[in-house]
Amino acid sequence: MQLDSHVQAIQQELVAAASLGDDAAAEAARRMGDAVASSLHLHLLDLLGEAALEVGSQVESGRVEVRLAGRDPELVYIEEEEEPERAQTASADDAFSARITLRLPEGLKAQLEVAANLEGTSVNAWVVRALQRGLEPRTRSVRTGRRLSGYADS
Repeated sequence: MQLDSHVQAIQQELVAAASLGDDAAAEAARRMGDAVASSLHLHLLDLLGEAALEVGSQVESGRVEVRLAGRDPELVYIEEEEEPERAQTASADDAFSARITLRLPEGLKAQLEVAANLEGTSVNAWVVRALQRGLEPRTRSVRTGRRLSGYADS
């Protein structure tokens, strides 16, 4: 999925709307579009992350992740199989002993709180589980090839 084409479409719409004015307004809109391109890209990634959380909360035996290859995101369905040793280590690790301080952007913190709330866990437990999944060898994740695709009709 390429977000750049969507960012460019928003930039072109901004320039088209400003072209109703004079040349100075159109040039200002073009410059403004260039200036906010990175911000638009990040907001679209945030939107994909929220969509993945929403869809992932509705599937029973897996999760949906947003993976990046460069600047191109991909929604991937990961089928999870409950492993007995993993369930045992999670309960054995309930007595946390290490502590870190992590500074997050406010928007990311809010997303973490929503994700944890959807799963009925604390933010700390959700982050620990996400870190554990991130450290697992890639061969343990089963990529089923099922992708989410489509379009929005306005």
